[in-house]
Amino acid sequence: MLDKLKAIENRYIELTEQMNDPKITGDMKRYIKINRDFKELTPIIEAYHVYRDVCANIDHAKVLLTTEKDDEMREMAKEELELLTAKRIEMEEDIRLMLIPSDPQDVKNAIMEIRAGTGGDEASIFAGDLYRMYTRYCETRKWKAEMVDFTEGTAGGFKEIIFNVSGEGAYGQLKYESGVHRVQRVPDTETQGRVHTSAASVAVLPEADEFEVEIKPADIRKDTFCSSGPGGQSVNTTYSAIRLTHIPSGIVASCQDEKSQMKNFDKAMKVLRSRLFELEHNKYLEEISKKRNTMISTGDRSAKIRTYNWAQSRVTDHRINMSLYNLSAILDGDIQSLIDALQLAENAERLKAAVS
Repeated sequence: MLDKLKAIENRYIELTEQMNDPKITGDMKRYIKINRDFKELTPIIEAYHVYRDVCANIDHAKVLLTTEKDDEMREMAKEELELLTAKRIEMEEDIRLMLIPSDPQDVKNAIMEIRAGTGGDEASIFAGDLYRMYTRYCETRKWKAEMVDFTEGTAGGFKEIIFNVSGEGAYGQLKYESGVHRVQRVPDTETQGRVHTSAASVAVLPEADEFEVEIKPADIRKDTFCSSGPGGQSVNTTYSAIRLTHIPSGIVASCQDEKSQMKNFDKAMKVLRSRLFELEHNKYLEEISKKRNTMISTGDRSAKIRTYNWAQSRVTDHRINMSLYNLSAILDGDIQSLIDALQLAENAERLKAAVS
């Protein structure tokens, strides 16, 4: 482990020098990658320096025990040695986990897509509940959630809604939400009080920047149309909404949230770029799932990951068999405990895969 840490420190020093090199600072694409690698290594280097100091203090305490004649000083050295040894063991476990390669996309912003599935109007209402849950969660994390595009449900909620989440590490936290979310409750439209099961799918994409995905202007068809839904006087009067079609792949991205056509174009481009990036990113996710028999972070849109049961006030995450009986709090954005548990399970799998 020490050899690996020393190699990482050498790489960290090299990155520091490169970030101050005028040749590299002039190449924005290369500089962004180096800066991202530098940020990723910083926590490991900081932990390594603390660990190195702890090891040095342990050696010093051992020397005192063998050379010191004063009984009181020897007792103090013994107590310090016990504390430092326990700290070293704890730090070694933490550093081993930090040394396992993480998803390089985790630090990025996220693009979230929620779509109503089976269940008709009730599915659209549930998609609206999920959107509210995520925006509330973003508020607790001090992240910015910006709507990109939406299609409202006939009885409320959304048939489809797409929004950006901007914040440090947003994708790394929200990626666990990808999959099918199922709801079991009595819909408002149900006259006989029967419980219905409906579903909505959630897709979470890492936001790709222009340096990662190059899109040729000639490959894009741009269409404009009138906005629909909430938006003030400009709705249905100006062609501010944008639809972009990437001709080679057939991928489409739309935005109608802003009154400005230019702002809608920029937001639609973010989504289009991220969907193109997703094609390559999915190959990486497939490799993960081959190495680890897990559904935790594969981003599989078709996998049923969670059930929200109204009658029992229960939320069950099927990937880790975890049930919580605080449905109202979770729908109000209190999902961190679920994400933490999923992260812990994934880390355990990563550690097991690294050892085997």
